Amino acid sequence: MTISKTLRGRTATAVSLTAVLALAATGCGDDGSNSGTEGSGKGEITFWDNNGGPRTAVWTEIIKEFEKKNPDIEVKYVPIPIADVQSKYDTAIAGGGLPDVGGVSTAYLANIVSQDALEPIGDRLEKSPLKGKLVEGMTESVRNAAGRGDDLYSVPTSANNGALWYRTDLFEQAGLEAPTTWPRFYEAADKLTDAKNNKFGYTIRGGAGSIAQALDAIYGQTGITDFWDGDTTTLNDPKNIAALEKYAALFKRTTPSADVNNDFTKMVAQWDTGTIGMLSHNLGSYQDHLKALGEGKFAGIPAPVGDGGKRVQVSNPVDGLGLFRSGKNKNAAWKFIEFAASHEANSTWNESAGAIPANTDAAKDPWISEAEPTALAAKALTDGSTTIVDLPYYLPDWNNISKADNEPEFQKLLLGKITAKAFLDTMADELNAAQKEWKERGEG
Repeated sequence: MTISKTLRGRTATAVSLTAVLALAATGCGDDGSNSGTEGSGKGEITFWDNNGGPRTAVWTEIIKEFEKKNPDIEVKYVPIPIADVQSKYDTAIAGGGLPDVGGVSTAYLANIVSQDALEPIGDRLEKSPLKGKLVEGMTESVRNAAGRGDDLYSVPTSANNGALWYRTDLFEQAGLEAPTTWPRFYEAADKLTDAKNNKFGYTIRGGAGSIAQALDAIYGQTGITDFWDGDTTTLNDPKNIAALEKYAALFKRTTPSADVNNDFTKMVAQWDTGTIGMLSHNLGSYQDHLKALGEGKFAGIPAPVGDGGKRVQVSNPVDGLGLFRSGKNKNAAWKFIEFAASHEANSTWNESAGAIPANTDAAKDPWISEAEPTALAAKALTDGSTTIVDLPYYLPDWNNISKADNEPEFQKLLLGKITAKAFLDTMADELNAAQKEWKERGEG
């Protein structure tokens, strides 16, 4: 019998006893198999931050304010690195130790929902001050990503968008126009590269998180606007294959060789040294660039426009907060979610991250227009200039397919060990199988 890579990964997670014991020590919850209790609304709750490290400071600030206004509730903060978060949830679901509240992205929401670990929160939201205060588009994204009809399993807190960050000073010195189109992007990547002097036109993401960036690049170039053609993915369309070949060929020619292992933190830190012309990353790194480079030396713009004059980009996950079914004090946990998604706290978090707030009042705050990359991203998503290719977050296996299964394969592609066609064909086969399984279960 052939065992898929995804199934092998699930099995390995389930039997990782050491990880189970470690997580059980940090959580106040249980596994996802029971319905927990509403609790007194007082006492300790555990919160897992799904981007621990980069967002620890702002969450510490929000938690401090929450505890000041709710002195009978203590929040135990657990920072989980973004690269590990799905495996941590899977392990805790299998062996115990889930938190009361956790950060949950739509990229892996369906996987957690399919294991019945999250509490539906639609009824709570109807009675909450948050009713009518959440951006409808983000709420719909969360609802669709769960794949359970109209049920809502997370309170949205922010949306991100891809940005092409570029060194305005280096472009000016080289006589280059802003990389607003893909031809200008490739021209700049070549012209700004002087490898002998450790100067490069671009930094490509080869480590964790590489797949989403690559998909953005290939659909952006080809202008294909649908991820599915019926029940077959367009991922390995010949146009996409050609686009990936061109994009991957940048590695080591106009990029540092270290890029093959770089996740977003290493990639951002490398760009912030000031010797690289362009970086593809979301709005979340704005403050890092501002601190490292200063004002007037860089800019962040939406994805380049394709040959057809239209900007096409893949959908970005919506971040949110989930209430775990096994929690023993759901009343207190829900109070924390309400506070974190309220106007002031949601604005504080998103300003720190450079992201787009889910709270409608926070979305009107002055800092958004003052942060040009965020303002441009919000405009691009609402003015009709951008077509979004919706990625299938609703597939429970999406995150495994787009990360654990294929990130190592993308590194092989960069190193010339496999072709762009082989890479996309393999990933397409896995996605088509996952889509078929999802439909056969009656969820499609």
